[in-house]
Amino acid sequence: MQWMPKGKIRPVLKQRTLKSITQAVGVGLHSGQRVEITLRPAQPDTGIVFRRVDLPEPVDIPVSATAVTDTRLASTLSHGDAKVNTVEHLMSACAGLGVDNLYVDITAEEIPILDGSAASFVFLLQSAGIVQQNTPRRFIRLTQPVEVREGSGPTEKWARLEPYHGYRLRFEIDFKHPAVDSTGQSVEFDLSTGSYARDIARARTFGFTKDVEMMRANGLALGGGLDNAIVMDDYKVLNADGLRYDDEFVKHKILDAMGDLYIVGKPLLASYTAFRSGHALNNKLLRELLNQPQAWEVVTFEDEKQAPNGFAQLAPAW
Repeated sequence: MQWMPKGKIRPVLKQRTLKSITQAVGVGLHSGQRVEITLRPAQPDTGIVFRRVDLPEPVDIPVSATAVTDTRLASTLSHGDAKVNTVEHLMSACAGLGVDNLYVDITAEEIPILDGSAASFVFLLQSAGIVQQNTPRRFIRLTQPVEVREGSGPTEKWARLEPYHGYRLRFEIDFKHPAVDSTGQSVEFDLSTGSYARDIARARTFGFTKDVEMMRANGLALGGGLDNAIVMDDYKVLNADGLRYDDEFVKHKILDAMGDLYIVGKPLLASYTAFRSGHALNNKLLRELLNQPQAWEVVTFEDEKQAPNGFAQLAPAW
């Protein structure tokens, strides 16, 4: 389906990639391994492809909802025996800035955590420059609601996608922790009225000291610390500089959800609402969406005026 223009035709809403190559070095949050990451332009309709260049034969791992093989504390994509872990913050930055096509070369199994948010990836993408390509941008437009639920009572959690002319996310958390309870428990972000880079991208991942020993015993959080996460004891935030947003915890959940949902391979035109969701439930929601082909359609915009606000503008270069 296409929206046909009325009157004067403006340029078609086009796919986007990077203008130049950009690189960064960091450590994996869970592996603790040093990793180099190189972001490279890609041809139209490539999508976002992770490439393990450290293997004897480089392996491409394209993003797709069915390529997600692990959702413990992060989203992991696999192709054969090759994996790439903790993709959600980079995917979130791509979703927030509207990057469709990209090669991501990495020299280890995990994307670097950098500062624990998506802000460093936003900086990398914008410093490389984002350019339009001469191919229409394709969206997945919801035509019917899709929902997944798990648990009941105190363990209940759910996530839902509904038809919406734009992209809106609303998330509610429930951690029952003094430091979290004193902040905003729910937040709504609409791409048509808000700024991803300003409102969402700087929200960091967070964790609790009581969980660290257990996580490290399981080979997780080996690269985590106060420089790349919000860390809390039983009562308070331990980071000397405090929070970046009054509601940073729940905003990070929005950040993660944007990354998890972009793994479907195309931008969504939908309203996402979630309660206590996480990587596993977000992926379950995508798989349920794909299992209901009557609930969505792929659309393009021949006229930018027909597109929702926030999708036509290119992110500014830094």
